[in-house]
Amino acid sequence: MHYQNVLKQILVLFWIYSTCYDGIFAEVQLGDPYRILGVERKASPQEIRQAYKKLAKKWHPDKNDDPLAETKFVEVKKAYELLSDNERRSAYDLHGVTHEDAFNSRSGHDYSQYGRFATDPFEEFFGHRFSFDQDISIFHKLSITSRYYDTHVLPRSYTTPHILMFYADWCFSCMKVAGAFKKIKESLEPLGFVFATVNAGHEANLARKASVHVLPCLVLVLDGKNYVFKESSFVLQSVVDFIRQKLPYKMIVPINDDNVDEFLSGWSDNRVRALIMEPRKQIRLRYLNTAFEFRQRVLFGFVQLNTGAADKIQEMYKVHPSLDTLLMFNEDSNRPVASISMNDIPTQTLNNVVSANQYLALPRLSSQDLLDGICPTEWNRPRKRLCVILVTENTNTHDEARDALRKIALESAFSADRVRFAYIYQDRQAEFVSALANGSEDTLLRLVVIWRRDTSHIKYEWVSGVSLHVKHLENETYEQSFNATKRKLDESIQRLLRTSESLSYEAEVKDLLDEHAQSIFVQILNKMFLLLEYFGDNLGREHVLPVLSVFGTIGFIVAIGYLLAYLVRIEEEDIQKKQSTKNNNNNNGTAKPVPYVPELKLHELRAEKYNGLVRLLKPGCRTIILVTDLQSRPKLIPGFHKAVWPYRKNKTLMFAHMLIERGQSWFTELLRLSLLESRDLQINPRNCIGTVLALNGHRKYFCMYHAKHPETIRGTKRLIKLTRELSNSNDPEAGAFLGMNGNDSDSDEYGGGSELDEKILLEENLLDGLSNWLDRLFEGSTHRYYINYWPDFPTK
Repeated sequence: MHYQNVLKQILVLFWIYSTCYDGIFAEVQLGDPYRILGVERKASPQEIRQAYKKLAKKWHPDKNDDPLAETKFVEVKKAYELLSDNERRSAYDLHGVTHEDAFNSRSGHDYSQYGRFATDPFEEFFGHRFSFDQDISIFHKLSITSRYYDTHVLPRSYTTPHILMFYADWCFSCMKVAGAFKKIKESLEPLGFVFATVNAGHEANLARKASVHVLPCLVLVLDGKNYVFKESSFVLQSVVDFIRQKLPYKMIVPINDDNVDEFLSGWSDNRVRALIMEPRKQIRLRYLNTAFEFRQRVLFGFVQLNTGAADKIQEMYKVHPSLDTLLMFNEDSNRPVASISMNDIPTQTLNNVVSANQYLALPRLSSQDLLDGICPTEWNRPRKRLCVILVTENTNTHDEARDALRKIALESAFSADRVRFAYIYQDRQAEFVSALANGSEDTLLRLVVIWRRDTSHIKYEWVSGVSLHVKHLENETYEQSFNATKRKLDESIQRLLRTSESLSYEAEVKDLLDEHAQSIFVQILNKMFLLLEYFGDNLGREHVLPVLSVFGTIGFIVAIGYLLAYLVRIEEEDIQKKQSTKNNNNNNGTAKPVPYVPELKLHELRAEKYNGLVRLLKPGCRTIILVTDLQSRPKLIPGFHKAVWPYRKNKTLMFAHMLIERGQSWFTELLRLSLLESRDLQINPRNCIGTVLALNGHRKYFCMYHAKHPETIRGTKRLIKLTRELSNSNDPEAGAFLGMNGNDSDSDEYGGGSELDEKILLEENLLDGLSNWLDRLFEGSTHRYYINYWPDFPTK
């Protein structure tokens, strides 16, 4: 007997190794077959066949020279083979299985995708089921991989809750809970919950991502997040209470006679209203699940019957007091558009009713998802599905036009599968409306009919001769005017629905803006709440000490930072007090204390500092130099200091001053190198006083400021004219503002001399325009004079 048990274990290990080894070499999974063929999940076999024929004809290698044509053709062929097989299509819709070997053989188990086992391995090897206390084959049949989790579970968790069981091959605790898990699955799966299992030994990264630390572990995947069930015993009622606790807050609104009118009239948020009425205190889980799935389009309210607080509602809508009732309302709160009453409303029936009535009679195109739901893309359908859109703005003055179109939509004889009506806010979806404007600026209160062939291209036509204003002639009543407008619109729609009739224009559009998107502040608050919830759910006693250590370290670092900042502030205050005391002593206590201000470092341009200030400047650095003489230096340096003070903290700038007596030859050579042609220059040093040079040593150019510089006077003009004048040897007055050619008088070349000579500048006024010139310098609007090299500075 012992020998037989050992043989069984060896065979089981060999079987597991062989299935895993085969999974390594499994062929690449097929993508979404519905997306490949361009059909919806509810497409009929005829629609699938038509889509396949079109794509096969398009991508056949003999008819298409595209290098990817053969790959596309094979992909289309495999997608059609999967969807044309009812069994394989059903398996894909439920579990995402695309590998055909899972259906071709019961003896070959495909573990490459989801680890789903067709039969129990013990039954294969020994001809009968091996006797365990619990049947764990359910874990193998529902097993998924991390790839399936990322591509199917997470995206679908925003509308359908998923429950995952994490287990391991040789986990005896997992075997014990297999029966409880099966009972939970059988109870909750009919309510719309999707169940799957994960082998933690094979999918360690997924177990780590889901915060699984102990096996077995039950995880609820909801809204893209993982919630771990902490209780050790898997009792159905405990799991149900856990799910109720994790469903979004305020998803169901309690309704009674006092707030029912306010609830039903709140459809301006672009959502349908639904009333769930039950003769019990707590709403059923199946209704909560449906409310979660359709929460973006439908707002649900819960009415507790037989309490006396909802007698008015029961009387108004003739509700049976002992049955579950669902009522759905659009803009009309007096009459529901759909109703159903049963002892237990089946989940599928409930979903079908809500899905068929999840849009208002005249919804607003407020997001791309809403546009896709109302006006889906249908490139492969022979019949058109049109959307009639009214362009309005978010103002009460346009309510009249919207009400008129809403009445037309309610009375329309066209099927909702062929024609839908909607409106859009031009001020919020300006990019979308402008793409359809076709060069016309007058689009407000106009109707446009669109037909979406794909996600980015739209065929459209503006309806002419139809006005939704309620204005009418004196001899006409409102009903006559409305009927005439409705008749014209119906004629236009009937014409465009014909297969032979095409819409006039085509445009490429981008996705609509989500008008219901949360603000950044709300998103931050939600993130903080989720973080607190995560810590509350996942931190155990063994995690408390490390977390406290981390927070303690962060607090210690912050405290040290504040302490250092405090010490620096005290030192600065001490320096200011010392400086104040020193000033008081120097002035015998008569002068007011002067606060300490960091000094601006101002160099004097000399031969020993020339390389550091000019030639060896790093890229992006500049030196700003003031030209003075011995007499004007005490008057000009304070003004220069004041003008450049705002730029003292710029690490790319250095400031200096130069005596013209010391650097006249260098300054003359610098001007000569900037001319378009070479010639000798003679300048008057007295007229150079107050000149400011901005030198870029790396790129070898400079900018120049002077009180009578044409660029300084005229502001918007460049100094190109001056450069040309300096290069014109026939003009004796060229460059006279700097005293070139030995002439001390100012030039009257610019504007007849009126602008340069109309006032005499004193030394105190030479730097009045320097601040404005510095602004233009850093904006890059001053003229640049390029040179080939920097001249040598005189040593004496």
